[in-house]
Amino acid sequence: MTRGIDHLVLAVRDLDRARAFYESLGFTLTPRAFHPWGTANHLVQLDGCFLELLGIADAAKIPPHAPGEFSFGAHNRDFLARREGMSMLVFQSHDARRDRDEFAAAGLQTYAPFDFGREAKLPDGGTARVAFSLAYVTDPRMPDCVFFSCQQHAPKYFWKREYQVHANGARTIAEVVMAAPDPPALADLFAGLQGGDSVRVADGALAVATARGRVLVLTPRAFAARFGAAPPSPPTPHLAAFRIAGVDVGAAKTRLASAGIPHRAREGLLQVSAAAAHGVAVELSPD
Repeated sequence: MTRGIDHLVLAVRDLDRARAFYESLGFTLTPRAFHPWGTANHLVQLDGCFLELLGIADAAKIPPHAPGEFSFGAHNRDFLARREGMSMLVFQSHDARRDRDEFAAAGLQTYAPFDFGREAKLPDGGTARVAFSLAYVTDPRMPDCVFFSCQQHAPKYFWKREYQVHANGARTIAEVVMAAPDPPALADLFAGLQGGDSVRVADGALAVATARGRVLVLTPRAFAARFGAAPPSPPTPHLAAFRIAGVDVGAAKTRLASAGIPHRAREGLLQVSAAAAHGVAVELSPD
């Protein structure tokens, strides 16, 4: 069974600036929320998936990694010490503990499931408790990148239609793009995350089908050919770009020009480089 793309963690050093940037692209963002381990976020809710703009709110609250336990806060703090960008790719889960067992059985590097809750601000100004269970996976070949599955325990309080209506028409995360020196070498990782039948290798690239969207792994050269610039960093495999579908490209182009955001049009799509988009290339498409 494949697991659909649930959300992308976009680590940023200035949440206010990042929020203003995504608003200028035509996205609606949720009010700021705080995690008990020292990070804070704004979300771009889409149709069953979302973008998470994540920053450090209180570094003193961040717990360290421990044997068999993964620290979300420590990973993103250390990531931001190096750069901004997409620090984590998250898949939808119906049972995080089962996911963890399946990941471990596939030979992936796993950790104890992590449960947490936080207060969410509702569109009417009220609050509600939302809760999640996470199953993390890391790979020593890609220290800059973490995967996990996310199980929601109170989705009725999390998803709100008012937050899912965007001026640019955005509907879903259609694609996540990674850059890696040898994409086919990562087939074992993605087979463990999504099942072997979901993985295809062709022309030096690796494509992974999920229940929502796909993951595409390109060489740095192929990434540059598609996005017009080299991937943001580093030489190890990393999450480098994403594509949002459902966008009114003409209206989005007008918004980008009005906001003075550098961009390029390509084959009916709009692209904003990682240099202009807080460390991760953004692609906007009609479908």
